[in-house]
Amino acid sequence: MRQIKWMLFCVMAAVMIGCGTTKTVPITGRQQSLLVSDGEVLSLSTQQYQEFMKSAKLSTNSANTAMVKRVGERLATAVTNYLKANGMAADVQYYKWQFNLVQNNQVNAWCMPGGLICVYEGLLPVTQDEASLAIVLGHEIAHAVARHSAEQMSTQMKQQYGLQIGSAVAGAIGVGSTAQSIGQWALSQQFNFKNLKYSRSHESEADHLGIIFAAMAGYDPQVAVSFWQRMAAHTGSSQKSDLYSDHPSDATRIKQIQEWMPEALRYYKGNGKTIKASQTSKTSKTNQSNLKTIHIKSK
Repeated sequence: MRQIKWMLFCVMAAVMIGCGTTKTVPITGRQQSLLVSDGEVLSLSTQQYQEFMKSAKLSTNSANTAMVKRVGERLATAVTNYLKANGMAADVQYYKWQFNLVQNNQVNAWCMPGGLICVYEGLLPVTQDEASLAIVLGHEIAHAVARHSAEQMSTQMKQQYGLQIGSAVAGAIGVGSTAQSIGQWALSQQFNFKNLKYSRSHESEADHLGIIFAAMAGYDPQVAVSFWQRMAAHTGSSQKSDLYSDHPSDATRIKQIQEWMPEALRYYKGNGKTIKASQTSKTSKTNQSNLKTIHIKSK
């Protein structure tokens, strides 16, 4: 009898976890399984972004504010054109691009799903120029385009489904209620996009896409190396290993960016022309195995 119940559990778990849709990340071609729709995620992120902006203080520096919006909109236009040219025009409706500069001395920037971006004033002394700012915004836009938040949410949901199904079946075969309690606790947690910490693989993927998006928009992707060197100097990071971090080490990040640079330069040398995915697919497939990836943040 217990064997039958255990088999039933396995079938139920497979069905629940197998539900959803499969999406392909632009540029890298990585496949991802999602349990939440773009529309659902955009609705949640829009609410959270609006709540944050109610309490945030916008920068009073008109020149810097204009620069953030100018660079952001230029990147958004390039990304939108790329999606439309590569059979992903349907995705464009789920981006409601916003670029705001707020008064905060942290060296940070973040993006909620749908392209809702916030840049802190403390980041600008490190970026120093528009091209380096484009590297940062390209990275943040990449998190949205690659649906990293939806992927994180889907992973959590799969884990919760597993706990719920497991606790139900475990109870039937004589196991205690601990798993059920854990599952209920997990369900009670609220998802906060702004504080979401992506995995190293997501961070590396955002680095990869970010320099390409910057190149698409006409910014020299090669400035990414010097920018990350400045970031390393600014933070005084002594991180030597990726093992205990959800971000790659500075050395790893710079090495990976240098490996992706030939691909990014092809977009840059295209003088802003939209390049179809097939023209760079070989390089992208080669680099997929290297994905390891900022939420831009001073450590």
